[in-house]
Amino acid sequence: MIWLVLTMVVIVIAAIPLLIERYRTPMTDVTRGGASGQFAELSQGVTHYEWLGPPDGPIAVCIHGLTTPSFAWRAITKGLVSMGYRTLTYDLYGRGYSDRPSGAQDRHFFLGQLEELLDNQNVTEPFTVVGYSMGGSIATCFTAAFPDKVSRLILVASAGMGLTSRGLMSFIIQTPIVGDWLMMALFPSIFHRAVKAEQHQPSSVPEVYDMQREQTVYKGYVAAILASRRGILADVLRDEHRSIAATGIPVLAIWAADDQVIPASAIGCLAEWNRDAKHAVIAGAGHGLPYTHAPEVIEEMATYLQTPA
Repeated sequence: MIWLVLTMVVIVIAAIPLLIERYRTPMTDVTRGGASGQFAELSQGVTHYEWLGPPDGPIAVCIHGLTTPSFAWRAITKGLVSMGYRTLTYDLYGRGYSDRPSGAQDRHFFLGQLEELLDNQNVTEPFTVVGYSMGGSIATCFTAAFPDKVSRLILVASAGMGLTSRGLMSFIIQTPIVGDWLMMALFPSIFHRAVKAEQHQPSSVPEVYDMQREQTVYKGYVAAILASRRGILADVLRDEHRSIAATGIPVLAIWAADDQVIPASAIGCLAEWNRDAKHAVIAGAGHGLPYTHAPEVIEEMATYLQTPA
């Protein structure tokens, strides 16, 4: 009898994270009702995007990171607009107001979304691409694949230099099924603690920490984070950066001095792979520098963008 009871207890415990995920808020037209910007129907689902700035200005496309959707750019885009740029931000699949398609989230998945969105918006001229964290990996892969479409590349605390996972997260990433269950069970609380640890930092994006925590309310968000960790974030982009260097496309890399996510060794990696890349380090900044140290990031961008390509 005791074995039956124990079996039932195990089944109930195992089912809890799955049931919680099942009853999370789905991303629907109703959920999107309060969103600014517009929506595009692409092959993998709806993509939320927003244009800011003068319609005849040079274009800058900003790609956000792993966990924080396009609202991470709200302060930076104001700076780009003040420089005369027509700026496009969008939510990667699985985040923000975009759909949550299942499956692998590798470079082909994210480049497909970006290619389709640019085609949908009739973007044909070369543009500046700005990538933050995982968005830096996407921006790098896009630039290497389509150098004729990119005039400049700006990387902000960029991934792609060899992001190593340790301990439990390493086990989760490398272990199907069990890792998926652990991710569903543990990631929301781990993520909330990480956001809480950062929120002592002032932010140029109002309520950014509340908006970050709110992401875990929506169905498909946690699965998307894991799919990206197993997908594009597993890639070391040595060859892509060397290819970009060979094309002569100007690159600016902005780093955070106190980043606990992207290791300091990333600077040396990029310096080795692309000796022409420019580097700037923001003192006192952690990984959330697009919203915690936006003025400093904008200043570095302005200096770089005012230099002839």
